[in-house]
Amino acid sequence: MRSLKPEFCRAGPCYASRVSHAPSLRNQGPPRHTLLVRVTHWITVVSFVALLITGVEILISHPRFYWGEVGNSGTPPLFRIPIPSSRATVPTGYGYVLPDQNGWSRYLHFEAAWALVLTGIVYVISGLWSRHFRKNLFPDPADRTWSAFRSVIAKHLRLAPPDETASRAYNVLQRVTYLLVIFVLFPLVIWTGLAMSPGFNAAVPWAVNCLGGRQSARTLHFFVSISLVLFLVIHVAMIFLSGFTTRMREMITGLAAASQERTIEDRT
Repeated sequence: MRSLKPEFCRAGPCYASRVSHAPSLRNQGPPRHTLLVRVTHWITVVSFVALLITGVEILISHPRFYWGEVGNSGTPPLFRIPIPSSRATVPTGYGYVLPDQNGWSRYLHFEAAWALVLTGIVYVISGLWSRHFRKNLFPDPADRTWSAFRSVIAKHLRLAPPDETASRAYNVLQRVTYLLVIFVLFPLVIWTGLAMSPGFNAAVPWAVNCLGGRQSARTLHFFVSISLVLFLVIHVAMIFLSGFTTRMREMITGLAAASQERTIEDRT
């Protein structure tokens, strides 16, 4: 039987050490996110921010949208964004033009787009190979009901903090949203972006024609981009509501804060 009596060391008596009850960081089992998921996530973040900034600059050069194959300053638009343009030849109703940043913004836009495409290919191939989508994103049969969706939505509307189980796995609303973003919105924004290229139109004309033409592709590209921006805003808001520090730590290091159980190291 162990004794709690103090021992004598060189500098004096030795006592049983006490362990702090404060939360500590330790890896309990596999990481929350794999290394490849974390790396591709942050490359996607940087690429998307670059695409967003440069896309706004490109939009300013011609804030009018059309439907069909042809559209220019001399044709009536389908709709227009009520902002001044960076080109004097574009009628906007304003008596001034903004500085033209169309050159560098288009160059960086294309570079960021290819970075996003290559990163997405690596992520999708890895996710299919490792069954990441099947295990972590595809909803379970019990969650594929309207009641499960209503329950999650009601919890979000109440701003209720996630419990321990919810903090370690995606709920059904998150799973469906991520699947739509990965397999619908991102492929569609890439497809419509390529369809605006004259070279792509010449090489694969059917891929442009089925969208209604190059100007139709530009209009669709705009609305899909708005959907991705809306997803980004909600995604960031949910990170703050569920614990910004913990979520950022999980996506950077893969580890989460875990409460350390009390232990007593006895010495005889």
